[in-house]
Order: sequence, then C-alpha cells, then structure tokens
Amino acid sequence: MTISTERHSDQFELGLHTFGDVTKTLDGEQDVPQPQVLRNVLAEAKMADASGVDVIGIGEHHRPDYAISAPDVVLSAIGAATERIKLTSAVTVLSSDDPVRVYQRFATIDGLTSGRAEVSLGRGSFIESYPLFGYDLSDYEQLFEEKVELFTRLRSEAAISWQGNTRGSLKNQEIYPKTEHEHGLPTWIAVGGTPNSVVRAARHGLGLELAIIGGAPERFRPLAQLYQKALDEFGHSGNRRIAVHSHGFVAPTDEEALDIFYPSWAESMAKLGRERGWGNGHPSRAQFEQEVHQGALYVGSPETVAKKIVRTQKLLGNSRFGMKYGNASLAHEHMMSAIELYGSQVKPLVLDMLSDS
Repeated sequence: MTISTERHSDQFELGLHTFGDVTKTLDGEQDVPQPQVLRNVLAEAKMADASGVDVIGIGEHHRPDYAISAPDVVLSAIGAATERIKLTSAVTVLSSDDPVRVYQRFATIDGLTSGRAEVSLGRGSFIESYPLFGYDLSDYEQLFEEKVELFTRLRSEAAISWQGNTRGSLKNQEIYPKTEHEHGLPTWIAVGGTPNSVVRAARHGLGLELAIIGGAPERFRPLAQLYQKALDEFGHSGNRRIAVHSHGFVAPTDEEALDIFYPSWAESMAKLGRERGWGNGHPSRAQFEQEVHQGALYVGSPETVAKKIVRTQKLLGNSRFGMKYGNASLAHEHMMSAIELYGSQVKPLVLDMLSDS
C-alpha cells in the first residue's frame, strides 16, 4: 500500500496544539502534577478525535511549566487511543536532537497508525534544550541548517551518504523503518517570522508552518507570498502547504471565552515578560481584548473564532490552522469543553464559510 504523497486534504484542516502546560485545578487552588497533565493531554486528544478535529500537535519543551519533553512518545500513546486524527509535533526541536533518530521515531508512529504521522521541525522558542543535550548556542544557525538538510535527505528513504559538522557522517546508510509514503514523512518547517527560514522551507520543498503568536496576521502575508515565490524558484511548486499556529480558546459565548481565558493568558504573558525583560506587570484586560480583536488570539464563541480563522485563510492562503488551546493555568475541564466546541461547531462553520466564498 502506498499512501498519497503528502496526505493532502481536499478540505481545509482544523488542528489543535498543546505543549502540556502545567495547569491548575478547576478551583484554581493547586497545580496539577505533571504525570496527571500527561494523562489529561491524552484525554484531550481523544476528545479532539471524537469531535472531528483533523490534527493534534504536541510540542516539545524542557521547562517546569510544561509536562511534555518527548512529543513522539505522547503522540504514540495518542495514536493507539484514537482512530483518525493526524499526529504531528508542534514542534520537534531538531537543533538539539538527532535527525536520524527523529525520523525513525516518527516513521515508527506512522507505521503503527497507518500513515497518520507528520513532523514539524523548528529551533524552539526557548533555549533550554541546547545546554541540556550539550549543544553550544553559538552554533544555533549551523545546527538547524545542517540537520534540516540531513532530515530532508532521509525523506527519500533510500541509502544516503552525508557529511557535516554537527553529527557523524553517513556512508551509503539505510534508515529503518521505512514508511508507506511515496516521498517519506510529511514534514513542515515552523518559523516565527524570519524570511531566511521561509526560504529554507521552500528550498527543501517542505511545508511552511507560520507561528503567529502576537500581532495581526496581516504582518505574515509577505512571508506567505515569499514562500510561494521561492517554491517556484526552487522547482517545488507542487508542494504549496502553509499552516498557521496561533493561540485561542472557544466557549459558548464571546463574554464567557474572554472571562475564562484572560487570567491564564495574563499570567503566562507576565511570566514570559519577566524572563525576557519586557516588564514585570500583568497585561491589562484592554490589552488582551485588543489582541483578541485585532491580533493573534482566536478567542470567542464558535462563530467568532470561525470567522477569524476564515479571515486568516483569506489573507495567507493556508490550508491548515492549528490552535494552541491550552495556556498556563487554564483548567483541563475548560480545555475539554473548548475542544468539543472546536470540533463540533467551529470546524463545520469554517468549512461552510470557505465553501460559500
């Protein structure tokens, strides 16, 4: 059996992403232990599958505020507990990992789940993995460039020879297991807004995943256009795949969604601000609502969120949207409700709006 080249969908795909944020209990009194967070993520993925969501993305971090450091392991458990949902990383930090082992792990998931695995490769928004695994941040650019080049070669699933400076050389080496995809694992490059990274994705003929986590989606339109132009120049015009990753939350009404999501969003932004020197205070409710109405937060009722997803698609031409549905202390119970609404109501609304346009 040969699975279609890149497992393109005939319709726009709606995905959900999580980093396994360490949440609080519903009453806000206690942190949920990391082992329970992992079990909750599995329950959330099962809800996504049952609700009709197309893709589940699992992120990689090595910090106390996230429970997931091995997304491939979590995806394997999800694959065994679900029937149809696609399984991707969001993202795999390739710079501090080995491309051969990453390919083998995801090819294994792909075989176990009859072709449902994908991988999104990135450098990560945090740097903890570099010292953890013995890498020097001064090699930041070279690590990613060389490892993406090797990973792209591995997708041929033929014997390869390769030589670089970031790992041992390969000489006529076969990599196992093979997949049933004609051109190897479906693969994306996640970028945060750097034109060089966009061109890299196009040069290798890989999908482009735009991480839009602040500001208006319009800012990313030049990057989407650059990707399309570069694909043509590199001879990969048949691989036009753009995904968008943004944060969001769905509740029955706009007011309820804003009230539930704001405290956890403000908490996470304040913590990140302290770490990165942006300031020490919590963002105001007005700042939050500005980001909802004009920026990159997809928060609201099913209709509100669906309209914003469709607007983004019209701007960027993306064929997939992935919403990071968890945020810091946001309780598991709220996330389960949001997931069900996203699959059962947001997805049909989006598809209807796109079919009518």
